[in-house]
Amino acid sequence: MSYVDEVFDMVVAKNPAQPEFHQAVKEVLESLRVVIEANEEAYRKDALLERLVTPERQLLFRVPWVDDEGQVQVNNGFRVQFNSAIGPYKGGLRLHPSVNLGIIKFLGFEQIFKNSLTGLPIGGGKGGSDFDPKGKSDREVMAFCQSFITELYKYIGADTDVPAGDIGTGAREIGYMYGQYKRLTGLYEGVLTGKGLTFGGSLARTEATGYGLLYLTEEMLKCNGKDIQGKVVAVSGSGNVAIYASQKAQQLGAKVVTVSDSTGWVYDPEGIDVELLKEVKEVKRARLTEYAAARPSAQYHEGKGVWTVKCDVALPCATQNELDLEDAKTLVANGCFAVAEGANMPTTLEATEYLQKNGVLFCPGKAANAGGVATSALEMSQNSERLSWTFQEVDSKLKSIMVNIFHNLDDAAKKYGMEGNYVAGANIAGFLKVAEAMTAQGVV
Repeated sequence: MSYVDEVFDMVVAKNPAQPEFHQAVKEVLESLRVVIEANEEAYRKDALLERLVTPERQLLFRVPWVDDEGQVQVNNGFRVQFNSAIGPYKGGLRLHPSVNLGIIKFLGFEQIFKNSLTGLPIGGGKGGSDFDPKGKSDREVMAFCQSFITELYKYIGADTDVPAGDIGTGAREIGYMYGQYKRLTGLYEGVLTGKGLTFGGSLARTEATGYGLLYLTEEMLKCNGKDIQGKVVAVSGSGNVAIYASQKAQQLGAKVVTVSDSTGWVYDPEGIDVELLKEVKEVKRARLTEYAAARPSAQYHEGKGVWTVKCDVALPCATQNELDLEDAKTLVANGCFAVAEGANMPTTLEATEYLQKNGVLFCPGKAANAGGVATSALEMSQNSERLSWTFQEVDSKLKSIMVNIFHNLDDAAKKYGMEGNYVAGANIAGFLKVAEAMTAQGVV
């Protein structure tokens, strides 16, 4: 049995009932097979892959808090510090009822390669809780966040582990967490990113993941003889990534015609009104039915269906495994020629393979949505230097990073005889840097 297969079998055996983690490891190891087989003896001797797929530290803890009725509630808290070979752990905190250890491990594993691809000195980690901020009062959210950080603060720090936002964790949650961290430690340091602009946050951080997705997509199309201007784009999700991906796509001359949330989706043939979408989602925190009610051209549909809309470019920006094989077949049949992932692993393995086999340009999330963590690392730099850069400075650095990411993964794919396979290219480019650092630092 090959080394890759041995390690994957070990991951499944040692991490039962964690399908998302298995999926992430399988996707990475399969695309790394050509590199691993070329270095199998050395990697096997150093147990490099075993160390790569095993987190350096896994933290599981309870989070008790009191709701507005005086009732004590208890949630599960997680932080997986996966790999620090190239820098302090860096990755978001996801607050959603679906969160469990397997999902946090899949996200943390992906984060290793995503962070490596940025070219910045940040390692991979991820965390969160099965707490749901939806429908909670500000006081309840504050009570949860303070309790969560009261346990987590012992394990994080500006040069140790720097968490950020993710699904369910926005500026409000980061603010409460930062206040409690500062209160407990007495330190005013860049320990959390996505902070408010008045206390160490970075301009362009809010827009970064969505903008970065479009900078990379634009470069991918350009390098394949296509132009995003005038193209029809289907976007899923209606959170931070989807909103700012839609905004940047329309600034670049494309027309975004869909968005979705957990209850339904909107088709707007005149193009999504981003300002209205922001009002509904960021200010009112309401459902997309309110968008449709306020926009005569919009059609609201219950359930799932974004990928049935005819489009040139698809940008899944909601959550993992939202685009399956049937969706991929529909996209191909409707003439879609490019898919770039704004969310983490939103496309199933079968759907990814189908899209690639049918000539669709496909860029995985670990590259395409790296703009958020890249700008978080830029926020860390500003905090360390006690500086604040302008929006234009940060945006310019972000665009440069995303263009470089595309060329690095494109070059890696070509070097290993897989031209056009951007999944393999992203995994190889991210892996080689981490593997070299791990080898240089010895058995740790």
